[in-house]
Amino acid sequence: MGINQSPAAAAADSTVATASTPTPTSAELSLNIRMLFLAVNPNKVGIRYGESRFTVMYKGIPLGKASVPGFYQEAHSQRQVVATIVVDRVSLMQADAADLIRDAALNDRVELRVLGDVGARIRVLNVDSPGVQVSVDCAIVISPRKQSLTYKQCGFDGLTV
Repeated sequence: MGINQSPAAAAADSTVATASTPTPTSAELSLNIRMLFLAVNPNKVGIRYGESRFTVMYKGIPLGKASVPGFYQEAHSQRQVVATIVVDRVSLMQADAADLIRDAALNDRVELRVLGDVGARIRVLNVDSPGVQVSVDCAIVISPRKQSLTYKQCGFDGLTV
């Protein structure tokens, strides 16, 4: 592996190849993360969720976005919800990319933060209530080898009617 130059450039100045070779300062990352959530409704009434959008961050750097389509959840029920986070050629500083690779490959532990807003309405006797908006902030840790969630802590805030 090396740098090839034309003979004319080599004859003009043989130090050009080494002196002008840029040091990479960033890396691009592309991946898909599929997250499976279990929505639990222990209430006596159904809940209609609107479409929700989330931002996934690594060490304060936005990696990608996920959206979950709206759905209705019956009272006293559980439902699996799938969110796919698409990370499409996100530019990371080389140090951040190295940290992410080390966390995933060596430590088998990647800490992510998931932020977003969820809109919901309570349904009683086929009538939807006025909507409420809740901000969601989750700290999660995933194990790339096991492809599983190893830790989660979620906070809810800003209940707006």
